[in-house]
Amino acid sequence: MRRTERHKVEGSNSLWHVYKTVPFWKVMRNFIVIQAARYTPFLGMKNWLYRTFLGVKIGEQTSFALMVMLDVMFPEKISVGKNSIIGYNTTILAHEYLIHEYRLGSVEIGDEVLIGANTTILPGVKIGDGAIVSASTLVHKDVPPGSFVGGNPMQILRLKEDSEKTNDSL
Repeated sequence: MRRTERHKVEGSNSLWHVYKTVPFWKVMRNFIVIQAARYTPFLGMKNWLYRTFLGVKIGEQTSFALMVMLDVMFPEKISVGKNSIIGYNTTILAHEYLIHEYRLGSVEIGDEVLIGANTTILPGVKIGDGAIVSASTLVHKDVPPGSFVGGNPMQILRLKEDSEKTNDSL
């Protein structure tokens, strides 16, 4: 189960209430920073932009590939450990607006994690240290440390213990 806070809304769908939940100028600033970072080829500059203007927690030597899309409304709820790679065109969400409610949840990505291209990470999940997420995966639940996951919806393809057994028998 994902760890999200649920907020009920009355009347129109929750997206119509967006500026009651997050200030317009915050969204505008975040959008400009995220778009600039998506297109810059300089990894250090991306991390600086994310840390300085968005409040994203990023470990040393972490790399965000071209076109990564961070949550535009609540990027401060995202943390990525050290020496991780976030693949091309990955989307990391910390919110979801539904018909009768919206949900907020932190996303925690551990150290030395590899996220494949075109992956979507939903709010309220934790990806453990050393995990590998296959390209085009929908991460809708926690990923155990050291595991290999993939698919839509995500499935655990191999656990760390299974990898260690295979390596021991070689």
